[in-house]
Amino acid sequence: MKTAQETTPKYFRIMQEIVAEVRGGRLLPGVQVPSENELIEQHKISNTTARRVHQELEQAGWVTRIKGKGTYVRGSRVDRSVDRILGFTRNMVEAGRIPSTRLLSAKVRRRDRTLTINSRRYVLSGPVCEIKRLRLADGIAMMRETRYVSERLCPGIHKKDLEGSLYDIYEHEYGLQLMQVNQRLSAIIVEGQQMGFPDVEGEIPAFCVEGVTFCAKEVVFEMEESIYRGDMYRFSVRATR
Repeated sequence: MKTAQETTPKYFRIMQEIVAEVRGGRLLPGVQVPSENELIEQHKISNTTARRVHQELEQAGWVTRIKGKGTYVRGSRVDRSVDRILGFTRNMVEAGRIPSTRLLSAKVRRRDRTLTINSRRYVLSGPVCEIKRLRLADGIAMMRETRYVSERLCPGIHKKDLEGSLYDIYEHEYGLQLMQVNQRLSAIIVEGQQMGFPDVEGEIPAFCVEGVTFCAKEVVFEMEESIYRGDMYRFSVRATR
């Protein structure tokens, strides 16, 4: 009679070994797990079996596969509070991750921008700088953001180093303090590759966050439209009575 180990598929046994390494803290979030070639050499298995190991680990939420780079241990979801004015960089640092930014484009648009939240229509007068960026943590794409910034209040911002903190630029370069942010949160489905998430194949749930930022009462200087990965974020809100 075969033992339980003998009847368990080999890919599953290898997968469980890797999961045990993660649970035991020997493979930390962001660390690369053995590649398919390494699994083949170590366990004497076929290409198909090695590929299955990675597929099952990803489907179970233990790893993230980044095309052309490798397969990495996935960290837990990042908590994002909607009742705090908190930039991406600080949010990631508080979560114990290493933040980075990839600038996709920065263009000056002449037209006004409008956004309606809770039945109120806000206007950001042109010209505005349209800034598109991909935000990463530990090298993994977390969100894709588009921000519209007043060129009147932040002249020449499109020439600044936009791969750093915009909040720091607002404060130190233009003397602007963020006083209030009004946001709207929607649950959506997006195509990962189209959003610029290289490790995501097919559709995933996501959060669409649209917001209006004020630097004084009734003075709008920025609008936002960002896509947060649903598999990497949890949003929380605090309500009082």
